[in-house]
Amino acid sequence: MPPVDSRPVPRSSILEIAAYVGGRSSAEPGQRVIKLSSNESGIGPSPRAIEAFTATAAHMHRYPDGGATDLRHAVARRFDIPADRIVCGAGSDELIHLLTLSYAGPGDEVLYSEHGFLVYPISARTAGATPVKAPEKDLRIDVDNLLAAVTPATKIVYVANPNNPTGTYVPPEDIARLHAGLPPHVLLVLDAAYAEFVDADDYEAGIRAVEAAENVVMLRTFSKLYGLAALRLGWAYCPQGVADVLNRVRGPFNISMAAQAAGVAALGDDDFLEEARRHNTRWRAWMTGRLTQLGLKVVPSVTNFLLVEFPDSPGKTAAEADAYLSARGILLRRVTSYGLPHHLRISIGAGDECEIAAAAIADFLRGDHG
Repeated sequence: MPPVDSRPVPRSSILEIAAYVGGRSSAEPGQRVIKLSSNESGIGPSPRAIEAFTATAAHMHRYPDGGATDLRHAVARRFDIPADRIVCGAGSDELIHLLTLSYAGPGDEVLYSEHGFLVYPISARTAGATPVKAPEKDLRIDVDNLLAAVTPATKIVYVANPNNPTGTYVPPEDIARLHAGLPPHVLLVLDAAYAEFVDADDYEAGIRAVEAAENVVMLRTFSKLYGLAALRLGWAYCPQGVADVLNRVRGPFNISMAAQAAGVAALGDDDFLEEARRHNTRWRAWMTGRLTQLGLKVVPSVTNFLLVEFPDSPGKTAAEADAYLSARGILLRRVTSYGLPHHLRISIGAGDECEIAAAAIADFLRGDHG
C-alpha cells in the first residue's frame, strides 16, 4: 500500500460535506410502499409527457440538442420570457451547483436561511466557500436576519420561496427589500421549485425580480407539479451575463433527449397541470385538517408537502412515529438534518395514500404500537 500522503487529496471543504440523502423509497419485502418522503407528484406525469419520452427511444444513439432549444422556447412561451435568458439543467440541483462554483470559492460566503434546502451548503463546500445560515422567525425566511448576516465575503444569497422543508413563503415586497439591501455584486438566487402549487395572491416566483436587476436569478423545476423527477430537469431565468456564465460551465449535453421531449410535452398539457393543482390543493387541505384534528401542529403550507410537529414526549415523538410508519411501508421524511428534530415532512401523494398515512398516524398517537 502506498504511503497515505501519496494519494490524491481532495479540497478540505469536500470532506466537511454531509452527503445529501434523499427520501427513502423502499420498505420490507412484500409491503405496499407509500412513499411520501420526496415531494413527488401525487398523480404522476402527464400522458403526453410519457408519450413524448417513449418516442425518443429509437433515437437514443443520437446526442441531444446541447442548447435544449425546443425546451427553452417552450418555457419562454409558457412564461412570456426571452428564451436566450433561460438555461436548462439536470434538475435545479445542477444549476445550484453551477451557480455556486461560478460565483463563489475559497474565502467567500454563501448565505441561506436557517431551514433552507441542504443543497445550498453542500454546493458552497463543494466550491470551497463557507456556508452561512441566517435565523428564521416562525419557520419563515427573515429578511432582517439575512441582511444582518451579509459580510464583505458574501457572494451568493439563496432563498427558497416557497421553502423546503417548511412549506412557507414570503411576498414579493420582502424579496424586494432583501435585494435592495444587498451589494450589487452579490447574486440573489430565488429557488422557486414549488411555485406552481402556490395559490396565494401575494406571491411572485421571481420573474419580475430577474427582469428588474442584473444580480437576480430564478430557478424552477419539472420535478414537482410536472411529475418528471426521474428525468432531472430544471431551468434558470437569468440576466444575460449570468446565462452566459452558466452556458460556459455546464456540460455540453447536460439534458437528455428524453427529458427535453417530455418537458416540452408536459408544458403543453394544460388540462393535466390543472388536474395536478386541484389534486394537491384538495388533499393538502384534507391532510392538514385531519392531522390538526389529531392534535398535531401543522405548519401552513403553500406547497405539495406538510411540515408536521410531533410531541416531545415518550411514545409520541417524531422519531418514534417515523419508525412506526416505516415498519408499515409508509415513508415520510425526517428533517433532523434541517434543524427540525421534532418534525416530519409529509408529501401529498395519491388520495388513498393520504388516507392510509393519516389513519396510521392516528393509530400511532392512540398508542396502537402492536
